[in-house]
Amino acid sequence: MTQRRWTIYLSGEIHSDWRERIQNGINEQELPVDISTPITIHENSDDCGVAIFGPEPDKFWHDRKGAQLNAIRTKTLIEGADIVIVRFGEKYKQWNAAFDAGYATALGKPIITLHPLELDHALKEVDAAAYAVAREAEQVVQALAYIIGGAMPA
Repeated sequence: MTQRRWTIYLSGEIHSDWRERIQNGINEQELPVDISTPITIHENSDDCGVAIFGPEPDKFWHDRKGAQLNAIRTKTLIEGADIVIVRFGEKYKQWNAAFDAGYATALGKPIITLHPLELDHALKEVDAAAYAVAREAEQVVQALAYIIGGAMPA
């Protein structure tokens, strides 16, 4: 019998190593997981639209072209995900991550939020829709190990 493969979408903050920590943990535990992500190179995400379709003198339209291309990717990957992990970091407001959490919830996708304690109040509605709230990337890996194979933390 072939073991089911899970698709996990990692949404949110792009300025720390949380994605790598989750990927490393998945690899170490040999979980049957495929990871998908948004474009995490900030400049590419911002400038993809004008790089492909031509320059825009107005910053609004510059951003809009990129946002629409990124939305195609994000929408498709969230729709294909089994679980959506949404990371909120301390340094920037991740409005896109909140949007991703809402979209995933509207689709009936289970979400796990990942953020520090200090953001609990600001994210209370997002956390209320989440199936779990993690503080560290390693907790996400432990949760996935349990969800996928019933493994309790060592």
